[in-house]
Amino acid sequence: MKTKLHKSETRGHANHGWLNTHHTFSFANYYNPERVHFGSLRVLNDDWIAGGEGFGKHPHDNMEIITIPLKGAVEHQDSMGNKGIINAGEIQVMSAGTGIFHSEYNPNKDIELELLQIWVFPNKRNVTPRYDQQSLADLEKVNEFYQILSPNPADQGVWIHQQAWFNLGDLSAGWEGSYKLNNPESGVYVFLIEGEANVAGNELSRRDGLGVSETTEIQISVKSDSKILIMEVPMN
Repeated sequence: MKTKLHKSETRGHANHGWLNTHHTFSFANYYNPERVHFGSLRVLNDDWIAGGEGFGKHPHDNMEIITIPLKGAVEHQDSMGNKGIINAGEIQVMSAGTGIFHSEYNPNKDIELELLQIWVFPNKRNVTPRYDQQSLADLEKVNEFYQILSPNPADQGVWIHQQAWFNLGDLSAGWEGSYKLNNPESGVYVFLIEGEANVAGNELSRRDGLGVSETTEIQISVKSDSKILIMEVPMN
């Protein structure tokens, strides 16, 4: 088993006033040659966006883009004609494919927006752009990981053009268990959204990340009530 620990304070950071962002991997003006990606996982940004602010229209292509609001809501609008609100407790996915323009704003003037934006390299280039969003309310389980993303359109959660599986866990202090990989050739990136836990022998606190590869299962022991995101992705 190989592990790579990224403590929260080692992430790239930029505060633009309206946007306070932390980058687990190289992004924008933050570049670390040892932290460009973890397998197919290219971007993991932890964003705080002030009320009424956001990202104006900008382009993407050939990337699978996942947005998970943690607090508040984000308003999305794109060149495919999609327009809507994604609230905390929902997940949004966009396959940029041949190219797409979109904007993202905090529609609430008096409520801060906190979100994770995740980019995954696709396994197919130049696909037709697509968009989807789903509520996680019907998927949520207590003290158990539940799938929110997979490669299969017929499977639970949203899907992307990649052999990737994302799971969330809302776990109570004292919980112990494991995550078994869907593909033994894949790696797992564990992001501790809240709480404290021991993952594969590493102590993680709020917003720490851990990459794990060359294993088929990882052990997890929760020290305080925690919210954990597990991202299983190909390593090549």
